[in-house]
Amino acid sequence: MSQILVFAEQRDGQLKSYALEAISEGRRLADASGANLSVCLIGSGVAGLVSTISSYGADTIYTADDGSLGSYSPGGYAKLLADVLASTGANVVLLSSSSMGRELGALLAAQSDAPLLSDVIETSWEGDHLLVKRPVYAGKAFLKVAAKKAPVIVTLRPNVFSAIEKAGAGASEPLPVALSDGDKRVVVTETSMQDSGRPELTEASIIVSGGRGMGGPENYSIIEDLADTLGAAVGASRAAVDAGWRSHADQVGQTGKTVSPNLYIACGISGAIQHLAGMSSSKCIVAVNSDPEAPIFKMADYGIVADLFDVVPALNAAAKELLA
Repeated sequence: MSQILVFAEQRDGQLKSYALEAISEGRRLADASGANLSVCLIGSGVAGLVSTISSYGADTIYTADDGSLGSYSPGGYAKLLADVLASTGANVVLLSSSSMGRELGALLAAQSDAPLLSDVIETSWEGDHLLVKRPVYAGKAFLKVAAKKAPVIVTLRPNVFSAIEKAGAGASEPLPVALSDGDKRVVVTETSMQDSGRPELTEASIIVSGGRGMGGPENYSIIEDLADTLGAAVGASRAAVDAGWRSHADQVGQTGKTVSPNLYIACGISGAIQHLAGMSSSKCIVAVNSDPEAPIFKMADYGIVADLFDVVPALNAAAKELLA
């Protein structure tokens, strides 16, 4: 029987939302092909996450829980994941297309001499091999790619796939941790987090972004007020970041972060192709721009041609009234 393996990404003992999406997609593919679903969990003090993983459909959960794994090590994590791949003989390996997932996917593909399909937004079976859909040319086109060599390593774009609870067998298998110094040549020694009290940009279900039309950093307060009302993250275009109005951590686009929220509100963003590449897979796009010829309107589900300094406060007031 074929096998599907999923890497369940966690940070600080908490599963990332896109890890649950990857597990659910693995379960769907496993059900469609009669395969078993295995999940690999790596970290320190993560044994308590096994029950959650089981509730999303995992048949077997391989857990490497060791104090030495508290800090992320690309080589160490890739070695443990490769060990699970070898022992399960999985045909398909799913990871999230996060910074960690992209790095581990590339390392695992190199170590296993396996093809790598990245930033995938749709998967299905075509006969006995996997068929995936992925964006190319900054989102201007899509490719359907058949993976005819096993194993195939696939990274899934966050917030595109649904996380659906479905009870699995949930058998837990401890994974021996025996890493050499060579396996851990690179280790993350410190992580500096900026806590804004808002959702992480790549995980947010709602994002309010501002561009050059904001006019200056002092005007982002109206964007932040709307975001706080909606429980949203705050994003920015490259023009706003290059101008020093927002940090690079807020940048959405080809040279920033790729996001797929349920709702993306673009304020004063013209819609250059580089920005669209980072948010075109949003479920619903609302654009506010005073220029009726702005390219963003071609992508938007709803467009408001007006001064954002009139529209955004009005949206915020209406949102507060509806949510009261």
